[in-house]
Amino acid sequence: MYSLLHHNTFGIDAQCAEFVEYDSVEKLQALLPSLQGKRWLQIGGGSNLLFVKDFDGVVLHSCIVGCDEVHRDTHNVWLRVGAGVVWDEFVAYCVEHGFYGLENLSLIPGEVGASAVQNIGAYGVEACQYIEKVEAIDVATGALRIFDNQSCQYAYRSSIFKHALRGQYIITYVTYRLSLKFSPDLDYAAIRRELEQRGMNPATLTAQDLRNMIIQIRQSKLPDPKELGSAGSFFMNPVVDNECLQRLLKSYPNMPHYNVEGGVKIPAGWLIDQCGWKGQKMGQAGVYSKQALVLVNLGGATGQDIVNLSNAVRKDVYDKFAIRIYPEANFIE
Repeated sequence: MYSLLHHNTFGIDAQCAEFVEYDSVEKLQALLPSLQGKRWLQIGGGSNLLFVKDFDGVVLHSCIVGCDEVHRDTHNVWLRVGAGVVWDEFVAYCVEHGFYGLENLSLIPGEVGASAVQNIGAYGVEACQYIEKVEAIDVATGALRIFDNQSCQYAYRSSIFKHALRGQYIITYVTYRLSLKFSPDLDYAAIRRELEQRGMNPATLTAQDLRNMIIQIRQSKLPDPKELGSAGSFFMNPVVDNECLQRLLKSYPNMPHYNVEGGVKIPAGWLIDQCGWKGQKMGQAGVYSKQALVLVNLGGATGQDIVNLSNAVRKDVYDKFAIRIYPEANFIE
């Protein structure tokens, strides 16, 4: 058995039967036959996982790295990035080299491969806006398949790899198309508020300024996993129709809400906070005192402890608002 304590940001001391790392496509293809008939799980930085119990199977981790420029035109640059590259190191590299678009996704934990699976997003930006193509290996045959952006079926925190093709492909490289001109996305309340508080002029803002600001905003709301285990934002923000919105606004006229594709997004953290959960705990699992969207391991919590807390929070939100919220974190049993 192999401990996964240092392979998940929740700090859950789960075990797996076997842990295997690979650093090339060829090595991944060579080990695939040994997975036949076994349970297996591909992980990145373990920042979006909750091990509910020990995993009776093989856990795989990509060490495929590298960031290569494959094309450039007047306006854009295309970068092919290994799935094992740490996401925030990639964002820092882009800002440093004048490749723009990902600044709002600074300090999101995890690795590049997972960015294409989860369609990570923050502060008004989603990874899928910049993903050009995804290279993946068919687990059953070892064959390479290239998915263009449309084939990935991206939606809010979702992709074909997370649903229809779950467990069928392992991502090896992601190609991002980034801009050579800095055009910041500042249309998000927390960013506008921060700019105002700092007295900064959006017209003179640099990419590094924006990255630094995003990092500070995240650090003010989210715990450092080295100090307090978490998976970052644990719940997805619900999207409701206009009828539901109007019903809620009658009782909660100051409720924050944002128009998005498919309806109106309501911050799950606000809903949870209204139920009185911020800073509360159940055993060694708790709701973070600075951000109700985050569940934390207060020390020695099991995966089941986190699940029990999640269920209690979800029930209270539904009882109070008649809205169902769903975990963004993946439960591994």
